Order: sequence, then structure tokens, then C-alpha cells
Amino acid sequence: MPRNILVVGAGKSTSHLLDYFIDKAEERDLHITIGDLNPELVPQEFRSHPRCSVITLDIFIEDQRVIAVQNADIVVSMLPAHLHINIAKDCLNFKKHLVTASYVSDALQELDGEVRQKGLVFMNEIGLDPGIDHMSAMHVIDGIREKGGKMLLFESFTGGLVAPESDTNLWNYKFTWNPRNVVLAGQGGAAKFYQEGTYKYIPYHKLFRRTEFMEIEGYGTFEAYANRDSLKYREAYGLKDALTLYRGTMRRIGFSKAWNMFVQLGMTDDSYKVENSENMTYREFTNLFLPYSPTDSVELKLRHYLKIDQDDIMWNKLEELNLFDKDKKIGLKNASPAQMLQVILEDSWTLDEDDKDMIVMYHKFGYELNGKKEQIDSNMVVIGENRRHTAMAKTVGLPVAIATLLILDKVITTPGVQIPISKEVYKPILKELEQHGVIFNEYKVPYLGYNPDSVAG
Repeated sequence: MPRNILVVGAGKSTSHLLDYFIDKAEERDLHITIGDLNPELVPQEFRSHPRCSVITLDIFIEDQRVIAVQNADIVVSMLPAHLHINIAKDCLNFKKHLVTASYVSDALQELDGEVRQKGLVFMNEIGLDPGIDHMSAMHVIDGIREKGGKMLLFESFTGGLVAPESDTNLWNYKFTWNPRNVVLAGQGGAAKFYQEGTYKYIPYHKLFRRTEFMEIEGYGTFEAYANRDSLKYREAYGLKDALTLYRGTMRRIGFSKAWNMFVQLGMTDDSYKVENSENMTYREFTNLFLPYSPTDSVELKLRHYLKIDQDDIMWNKLEELNLFDKDKKIGLKNASPAQMLQVILEDSWTLDEDDKDMIVMYHKFGYELNGKKEQIDSNMVVIGENRRHTAMAKTVGLPVAIATLLILDKVITTPGVQIPISKEVYKPILKELEQHGVIFNEYKVPYLGYNPDSVAG
């Protein structure tokens, strides 16, 4: 009897995940059931595969959901994080393992006691970020500790970007993931991190002007702005005594400064709706945030407001997005400024069919060993194939798929609601990821962390 894997949700991030399962199906005696609200959108190659079944699955219809979970040996949920909980409760009721790429919600964490009691593995945060970041970080951190080293500094950065050969706009950026998350990045409170023994905060309106820079050989220079909460994994990673903890999002140089124009204008605000948003042109949207003038054009008002000259590259970046177009309409009812901006950006930043994306990850590990301060830097670059088989889908989907089979094969057995920070989990997954071109390059650099004799604070 084949072992049945239920995959709930067949969105953008599942191309490599499903390919992996299909490739292993015969050898590992698997049957893959793909449950989606729109099964007709699942590629024909899966719908017609003898080792695959595609079903209509609305997770809010209890009978559909329960039957699908009951028939599975393990469940992979690729839905947004807030939609996992009912599936998780079904998995608990019917004693099924669960794998997700999402952050652990409070509701899911509350199930931990019962999950452990029933000997189930509920593996979460096993995608890219979170996921590969956890595993690659703990691999190095555990190695340092095994040598007797004490962690002093940990910085981690990830970016979903466009590959150099498909980089065709002035922003050096195209959407490779959920555009809404990009537009709302950094909102909901100040960015919080720990730097050289001191807590630091960056308010949203300053976030994109406080960036850190890093170089990756062969790919040039990148910048990173701080994530909202860099201290979330302080305890999980065992870094309570570290002097610096910083997590950030990577972009190409100049992106953050340009994005800051939208922040200062108020275009990223998601807290209110705009009247008549559906019929508003791109030009009218831009004019919403500028003072009235009986004589000055929208272009002139915007340059004055942002204090930029007509020959400034920032102005070219704004023009490239068709912000002053008199004919293009937003076409979205009761939309917030952030939602309207997203429409405009998707018009310019959507990947073409043959475009390639690029995932970049960069870690810095500062530590003390035998009385000497040392540092290891580690980076990873993955290039996508096309719009469907993206590097994003690969680095999110492959760790999920590999973990699923390791749980099925009883290689990963420790029960509980968990993230991939133990050797039992990260060692075999990182090893297999290397076979798929997800490889970290590590090298020693001079320690650049906290100097107790410095007056900086």
C-alpha cells in the first residue's frame, strides 16, 4: 500500500516540492494527493500522473478536510500561516504528522503537549526564511560550541531578488514572493535588535535609511534593512549571552533609499481605504499625497515634496513605474494606499515567463575561542530556472519535501511542535540540499564585533 502524502495548497511555492515527491514516488512507494480550492490550476503533469491525485479541497468545509487528512500518512500544508490550525487539529485527532513552511503561531504552539503525547512530529518553519536560515545557522553555531567557542555575534540576512541576467529595471528588483508582504515590510512597530551589548530600535519611517552592506563574490554588493524582530530566536538558538543579534532583508544597493520615497509619501499605509479607488488613475493616486496647487503639475509637486531633481536617478525610478500615467486605472474597490501601490508595482515588477529570480542568504558568526575573537561569514546564492521553477519555490519547497520523507522514513522522530534547529533535522536536510545546489560557502574573516574598549554604544 503506497504511503499517502497530502499536500494542501498548490500555489507558487509548490513547483519544486511536487516535482521532488513525484521524482521519489516510485522508488519510495509514495502517492501524492494534492488538495486545492482550484484543482484545475494544478499543472497537467501532476493531474495525469499515476502516482498523483488532485482533489477539490476547501479547508473551511469540514467533511472535505477531515476525509483528506484521514486518508493521509502525513500532511504538508502550504497555506498561509493563519489557515493551518484546523488542519493541525485534524492531524492531532487522526494521529498524522504535519509539515509547514510557516512561522509557529500561538494557536499551534498550544497543541505542543498533545502532539508530544501522541508521538507526532509537527515540523514548522522548514522553508527558506524561516527554514534554511535556521538550519544553516545552527550547523555553524553548534560547530563553534563543540570546539569550546562562545558566541558573541550573529547576523543573518535573506533576500528574494531578480537574477543578474533578468535584472531589467532601475530598481534591480522584481516580485518573487507575495507582493503584499513586500509593500507592508517593516510595518507594525519599530525594528528591534541587539547591537554591541545594547538594545536598538528603528522606527518604520527611518527603517529604509539605516542599512548594512555586504559583498558576495561574483554577485557584487548588497544592502539589508532590519527585520521587525531580530530577537525572536535568541533563546531557540541559545544566544542569550551574545552581544549582537541582527536579522535583515537583503536588496540591491539603492533599493531602500528609493523605497523610502513611498514610505515618506504615505503610499505604503494600509490602515484606511481610499474613496473611488477603483476608477482612480495611477497619476491621481500619486496626487493623493501631494498638496493642492492651482498651477504646479503632479511631477513638479512630487519633486518639491521629495526634494529630488529631475536628473536624479530617484526621479527616473519613479517615472519607470508609470506613476504619472493618466490612463491606467487601479481597478481595485475600497483599496488602501498600500493595496493601490501594490497594483502599480505588480504592473512593472512581475517576472516574465523566462525571467530568473535569485535567492541570497548571508550569515555572520562572531565568537571567542581560546581567548581569541574570530568570525565566520557564510553565504548562499541560488538562481531560478524560470517564472514557475523559481529559486524561491526551490528553497521554500525542497526543505519541506525532504523533511516530509525523513519523517515518513522515521529518520526525524523527536515529537512536538517544532522548528528545524536540532541536528536530527538539519544535518540530513542540509546534506541533501547540497545535492540540489543549495550550498553555503564559509570563510573566516577578521572579527568586526563589539570592542569593550570602544566608546561607541
